[in-house]
Amino acid sequence: MKVIPIRKAYGYVTRINNGETQVLVFQHPISEAGIQIPKGTVEPHEDTYQAVVREMKEETGLENFNVEGLIAEDFWEDADGAIHNRFFYKICASNVPDEWDYQPTGGGDEEGLTFHYFWISSEHEVPIIKGHGDYLNLIFT
Repeated sequence: MKVIPIRKAYGYVTRINNGETQVLVFQHPISEAGIQIPKGTVEPHEDTYQAVVREMKEETGLENFNVEGLIAEDFWEDADGAIHNRFFYKICASNVPDEWDYQPTGGGDEEGLTFHYFWISSEHEVPIIKGHGDYLNLIFT
């Protein structure tokens, strides 16, 4: 039986604050889910660029951002054995708050949850859930 990877689009949303690059992360309300990077599943009718734009709007509430480009793609095995084909995009945002709470609008498992968003200034500033920070070194150079 052939395993079809689940396509996931990740957004490394960046901003420049006092001359320093920062990346957007969020604290998931379920503590085991930890601190994450905004991301989501690519729908069958979408390409990964369309998916990352949709997911950033649904998960963060941000509207004012620009997708700079794809910075990494890989295959990753989740703890449940599922294979994810992951696409990491660099995204620039401007005129964004230092922190905010947002309820994702995409439905599904996130229905009714509130994510707390904030910015980090280095890849080791906070413990990011497994796999999400794999390419932060490409942002914080």
